[in-house]
Amino acid sequence: MKVIKSVLKEELANSLAMKRNYESQLARLPKGSLVKKKIKGHEYYYLVVREKGEVRFVYKGKQPGDKEIQKYKQAKEYRAKYRKLLSEVKKQIKFLESALRGKEPV
Repeated sequence: MKVIKSVLKEELANSLAMKRNYESQLARLPKGSLVKKKIKGHEYYYLVVREKGEVRFVYKGKQPGDKEIQKYKQAKEYRAKYRKLLSEVKKQIKFLESALRGKEPV
């Protein structure tokens, strides 16, 4: 029984390390999302950011550089990927912690 618990503890430590890694990766990504609005026939780009519970639109220009557009598109994809992985690892941590709480037979 001790072997199983030691394996579970090791897996829990690994899962906690993965959780910290995913959270740090999410924190490094640029905040917000780039959106294109069409106003009176002209296209304008805005950065949509949530600050203190409010959504803000920050004007970025008529045509920001392709690098900036690509940066925010890629950040959106990575954000979705890391959020999904973070959700899965949190479920795994919850399961492992509950499994480790079980009592050993005497």
